[in-house]
Amino acid sequence: MGTVVLVHGIWNEEQGVPPREAARHKADDAAKRLRQGLDAAHLTHVAVPPLVMAYYAHQLTDGFRSDAQSAGEDVLEDLTPAQTAEALEWLRAAGAREPDDSQAAFLAPLRWTLGRLVAQRAPDSPPGARQRLTELLSRLVVATVRDLDSYTSRPGRRTLIRQTVADAIRDSGARVVVAHSLGSVVAYETLHAHPDLELDLLLTLGSPLGLPAMLRKLDPEPVAGRGSRPPGVRHWTNIADLGDLVAIPPRLGGAFPVDRHHTTDIGLFDPHTLGGYLADGLTAAALAPYLDGS
Repeated sequence: MGTVVLVHGIWNEEQGVPPREAARHKADDAAKRLRQGLDAAHLTHVAVPPLVMAYYAHQLTDGFRSDAQSAGEDVLEDLTPAQTAEALEWLRAAGAREPDDSQAAFLAPLRWTLGRLVAQRAPDSPPGARQRLTELLSRLVVATVRDLDSYTSRPGRRTLIRQTVADAIRDSGARVVVAHSLGSVVAYETLHAHPDLELDLLLTLGSPLGLPAMLRKLDPEPVAGRGSRPPGVRHWTNIADLGDLVAIPPRLGGAFPVDRHHTTDIGLFDPHTLGGYLADGLTAAALAPYLDGS
């Protein structure tokens, strides 16, 4: 059975663990979740393929950990003014209302906008649940904006990370790549930078490729607002959870030549993790036809 390469997104650094070992841990965890997804899709006869994690989290960080924030801390204040502006643009693209003239909106526009978005998306949730969701999404926003900036603002780092992913694909002989979150950006750029890599399937999950800030920073730069298919990719499928704040817009804004778009619902409090996507039957069903013996 052919190997599948996974390209992770945010919140994946294992500090103090050698990269090769961290990659193995994450591949093992992913295999368990994909087994759940195959079973959920009634594909019990399909075996989980060998999985290789293209692990680059250790190459991305600047000495901070996006997932290490305490629950009560206002993590949104840690963003730079430029990052805050990008986060506001992102939340408005997700449908958040424009700030009003209230003092709260003036003093903390990002927190106010995020709170309004949570109220719009979960209008019937009790206050405690809304608070937990706001805190979760605050950490998600900070981690995503920081990691996107960390990846795109350092040319040397960007090249190094792409090489890590290219090596994982080339060394494993994989013909299928599953790229999640920021990993979908990394995979897209890697496949353009290494046109000799040929894939039967690129499966992107919870992708931020369509975010306005991402379109401005992407390499290669979109032409007339449209990105191009990596030359070695035969088929491209994109899956987004309807509540995934990172996957805005879910169909990548119509800016990329994706063959099939699918939306799913993996839960209000787990709308973005790689494990959540792999355990979803829709992801497993999209992947199964490309697995030998399926």
